[in-house]
Amino acid sequence: MTLIRRLALAIGLLFALAGSQLPEFAQQYRQRLGGAIDELGRMVAQFDAEAASQSLTRAQGVERLKANADALAQQRGAAIENDVDRLARLTRQQEAFRTGGPLTRLASLTENFDPTTASNAIRDYQPAVPITLEAFVIAAIALVFGWSATHLCAWPIRRRLGKRAARAATRPA
Repeated sequence: MTLIRRLALAIGLLFALAGSQLPEFAQQYRQRLGGAIDELGRMVAQFDAEAASQSLTRAQGVERLKANADALAQQRGAAIENDVDRLARLTRQQEAFRTGGPLTRLASLTENFDPTTASNAIRDYQPAVPITLEAFVIAAIALVFGWSATHLCAWPIRRRLGKRAARAATRPA
């Protein structure tokens, strides 16, 4: 086995190992997602109760806050509006995780990506080697990608070495 083939295999295996971590990260992200949804749901429900106590709908309560001359009230209105939007987006993502297949779940991770949840998941991330079909498929794809990328990067070098060897073979001794 040539050096480049060994290198390609080693890089492919590193890509496979790294790729197999994506389902584990997604799993830890989903756990954080559930916690974020619970907390946002609590905050929105509390605001809804406050608005209802004033005989207002959520939309009316937000508009009243945003129209208030007090900057703090305006900021609170904008914040609750953002919380409601984020709660809806995260709930859609959680539902896609719940109902989707293995690869669909990974696509959903990027589709409704929440930077705050992801950064918290990365901060506390614990690597693992998940032994699931999802992890195996992604590891296999990553292995092929890493192996192919190495061969593609090494192709000009191999070509140059081959031309050099061919010239050396055709020169008279």
